[in-house]
Amino acid sequence: MVGRGYAIFDTAIGRCGIIWSSTGVVAVQLPEAREIDTRRRIFAVHPEAREQQPPLNAELAIEGIVGLLQGNDPDFSDVSLDAGGVPGFNRRVYEYACTIPRGETRTYHEIAKALGASGAAHSVAQAVAKNPYLLIVPCHRALEAGNYTDRLSPYGGVISKRRLLALEGAHPVASKTLFEVLLPVAPPRPST
Repeated sequence: MVGRGYAIFDTAIGRCGIIWSSTGVVAVQLPEAREIDTRRRIFAVHPEAREQQPPLNAELAIEGIVGLLQGNDPDFSDVSLDAGGVPGFNRRVYEYACTIPRGETRTYHEIAKALGASGAAHSVAQAVAKNPYLLIVPCHRALEAGNYTDRLSPYGGVISKRRLLALEGAHPVASKTLFEVLLPVAPPRPST
């Protein structure tokens, strides 16, 4: 196989995409509202990828993703990832994310501390936001302080961390409301 290939496949939440190279899985694309939008996102990030029959490694990943989205607990340890373009710190974050047990979460600060970079919570958040291996590397288990859920990444599609965690039996706090965002920055009321 030369270059990158991709395939679109059915899951319990819609049609996902997977992109691979000869080295391993390059990215997973969760479904957009319409399949054409999922394909557009793949083309936007990987314009060189061509639709092909997935090789065995990608088939293993697809099987695991389908199972996970049905509520199963797949083992992705045999799936090879192409980490050629992934910065070293991000790799460390992804390796750590793979150790977070199903149904549990860690905050960005906890992950940074575990990596020996306690002041790097923002860098952890950036790495999580750039995770191309959605579901295979469970960065949906990494949350901001307060365990708030948010959008996943450029590959996230329309599904939220909250929904993925619910499939695993975790119950993080729902996304922040406008009130919660504005309250900490609101000026104090004058005393009367």
